[in-house]
Amino acid sequence: MARRVAGASFVGTALESYDFYVFGTAAALILGPVFFPEQDALTATLSAFLVFAMGFVARPIGAVLFGHLGDRIGRKRTLIWTILLMGLATGSIGLLPDYDTIGVWAPVILTVLRLLQGLSLGGEWGGSILIATEHAEPRKRALYASIPQLGSPVGTMLVSSIFLLLTLLVPEVMTGWGWRIPFLLAFPFLGIAIYLRLAIDETPIFREATRTRAIKRVPFLEVIRSQPVAIVVATASAVLGIGSYFLMTTYTQAYGTDTLGLSQATVLNAALVGSILQLVTIPSFGLLATRIGSAKVVAGGALGTALIAFPLYWVISVATEPMYIAAIILGGILPTASWAALGGLMADIFKPATAFTALSFAYSLAAIVAGFAPSITQRFGIATDGAWWHPGVVLATMSLVTVIGALAAVRLRARLAESEDPLVRTA
Repeated sequence: MARRVAGASFVGTALESYDFYVFGTAAALILGPVFFPEQDALTATLSAFLVFAMGFVARPIGAVLFGHLGDRIGRKRTLIWTILLMGLATGSIGLLPDYDTIGVWAPVILTVLRLLQGLSLGGEWGGSILIATEHAEPRKRALYASIPQLGSPVGTMLVSSIFLLLTLLVPEVMTGWGWRIPFLLAFPFLGIAIYLRLAIDETPIFREATRTRAIKRVPFLEVIRSQPVAIVVATASAVLGIGSYFLMTTYTQAYGTDTLGLSQATVLNAALVGSILQLVTIPSFGLLATRIGSAKVVAGGALGTALIAFPLYWVISVATEPMYIAAIILGGILPTASWAALGGLMADIFKPATAFTALSFAYSLAAIVAGFAPSITQRFGIATDGAWWHPGVVLATMSLVTVIGALAAVRLRARLAESEDPLVRTA
């Protein structure tokens, strides 16, 4: 059962990630001229990145809403609602008229749909981690917590493959109707995800909480009252795992094409190959976490990333196309450690009765920082006249924040393990 649930959680999360990430790639490559044609190229890309960031602003609201449902009515039922909202919002972007057709209403509606995407993902990640880990035996929880994390690279692979295929086959129509195809694919993907989520069982821990009447009346208030330090620690621990993706793909894709003059095929290939590599590195780091602890893996990956941040972006700044692809692939390995073990770290430091709310809210707060990483880096790049080191500053800063958070999580985990709460012992 644990394997079947983890597999279904992975596939559902992969499709949800595809829906959310397709906007990031489109923002880097297409949405600027389509929805902001009256602006110059750099400003249009910045505007697209700001709309992209709106999805992260909505995530804490989604975390509170869907966290409440997940801790009150169950993990399974809530995850069906999150994927339904995401699929409908993403598919609707593919049907949205552009600026030339309906004027300013086009970017306004685009922003609303992006907010709905963020609302959905606010509850998706925490629920996916819990439904996988709460079915697993304690000694394998860190590994099972890494399995839903595979959804991120698989979602990226789908996005990069589809955009790459369209760019190679029909480049002349990408700013016309071609960009709509990746968004419209959300509709059939939605059917697959709902089918898989209907087939899984509710978690034993939630059923036990229901049986013992341990369910909290207002989970969010309980989390804020009883675990405020854990929220801060989890948020800091998540910054690099989320932020490195959007810096090293969404922003760096635009940087590679607009500033370095690389082709769209090159930056998409780099993201695609890097995602394939993560299919190996994520479960490997998950296995390592079962031996040394999730928090230590997160801290180690973040420390290593801080050390390579500036050398990485120096190489990218002078890279040929093969060098660029190699830099993105190799530079993504250490941040992947922080991403792979993140779910295990969070599941370790929150009480099960309110874990859906706690995981979702902390993750969403970190995602706000991550969501603005492309636009902040873009502004920083404009201010420094495109200095090669400007993305390295952002990457190193996120890494150091995560190191501090992960080291604090080691101590929190030890304190929670001493708890007398029977649900903690069950978990």
